[in-house]
Amino acid sequence: MGTRSLPLLAAAACAAVVPPALLHFVGREKVFIDGWVHFGAVASGAAVAVAAAVALAVAGVRQRDAYAVLVGSAFSVMAALLCLHGLATPGVFVDEVGVAAFTGAATLPVGGAILALGALASLRRPAAVKPLLWLLAAAVAVVLGLGAAAIVEPGLVPSVPAPRSTAAWIVLVVGLVFYGVLFWRAFSTYRLTQRRADLLVAVGIAWLAAALPAALLLDYWNVGWWLGHIFEILGIAAVGFTVAHDLRRGAARSRPLLGDLQGADLVAREEAFLGSHIRALLVALAAKDAYTEAHTRRVALRAVQVGAELGLTPERQRELAIGGLLHDIGKLTIPDSILQKPGPLTDDEYRIVMGHVHSGVALLKELGGFSETVHRLVRGHHERLDGSGYPRAVAGDPIPLDVGILAVCDVYDALVSDRVYREAWTHEQALEHLREAADRQFYGVCVDALARVLEHERGADLAVAV
Repeated sequence: MGTRSLPLLAAAACAAVVPPALLHFVGREKVFIDGWVHFGAVASGAAVAVAAAVALAVAGVRQRDAYAVLVGSAFSVMAALLCLHGLATPGVFVDEVGVAAFTGAATLPVGGAILALGALASLRRPAAVKPLLWLLAAAVAVVLGLGAAAIVEPGLVPSVPAPRSTAAWIVLVVGLVFYGVLFWRAFSTYRLTQRRADLLVAVGIAWLAAALPAALLLDYWNVGWWLGHIFEILGIAAVGFTVAHDLRRGAARSRPLLGDLQGADLVAREEAFLGSHIRALLVALAAKDAYTEAHTRRVALRAVQVGAELGLTPERQRELAIGGLLHDIGKLTIPDSILQKPGPLTDDEYRIVMGHVHSGVALLKELGGFSETVHRLVRGHHERLDGSGYPRAVAGDPIPLDVGILAVCDVYDALVSDRVYREAWTHEQALEHLREAADRQFYGVCVDALARVLEHERGADLAVAV
């Protein structure tokens, strides 16, 4: 994690820790608040949940995004339960506590369970949008219908676990597992994207999780019980509106609740995930030399795939994506007569080409905003273990693993691509060349990982073709 993101992470950690800290220190304090205050607070929460649900459902339908509709369904059911919870406030419209207790205890566990269903691939396909909408309408109608009947006839409401009972602890643990999974997905997405919106979703999920013990372990007269309602409203707003806004903008779907973002997605949608400044550099490179720009995209894609295969952290995969996309940016300074020469280069011309690693780093330093890791990738992607590369060309000098990954992917793509001065090698020829140079010029683990990535890809292409 870069040092620039530490203040943001510290602020997010504080925001996530405050709710449980408040529950711990003041949660059991006694307070007596009129039922109409509870009614108004819950009505506000229900309004937030309804707005978030509508925003997500509309965005999902427009983009045929079933997962957005599923998240909207979770908030819709939570909104319906919150509506009943508010209407059933003792002393407002009814005197019995059963409906209020049941709906209050069920809102967060039910919402978390529905959100966790996003792990099912069948519920994320475009074809699932319409069935989900029908199920959503039916679920809300059933909840409201049964709730209205229960208000009229309180005996219909099943008993709920008493605060701090064994059953309440079981429901709490299960609910926290759901929200723990959701939090890890959102935070993992943030580690790749470094977007504040994805971090806010993680914080929102932490707030929802903090509301669970308030609802299941505390009583109506405890301060923590009331604080739990506030955490719930804030959590729904943070998660729902952030995801809906992301979809409405048409940004690449980071899916923080799903956590399915891969390093390769950063390369595929670099402007959405890595920033417009990188997009601008790639546009300039494409105008200079279309082959080089396409080559950098392919190399970056392979590099993050190999990085994932070798278990690199999301942060390192992100740096590898940026370094891969910009590793040849220094070629902007090379004259077209040399860059696109249809024959062998002279010694002087080759020295000019070799200078692209230094000019690339100089350009990135001038622009600012790029980490030392990215500078290292741009500077060192032509280095070799035996000292046969450049610019340092020191035999036996350790090469960082991410630089070794980029070097292997760069050579592979160059070999299998048609150039003005030679035809492309076959996949087998290029891989054999790399294997012969493994542990001499290139890290053997990087060559083996690239081979596995390519094998998986070719196998998937064959399966599609069949």
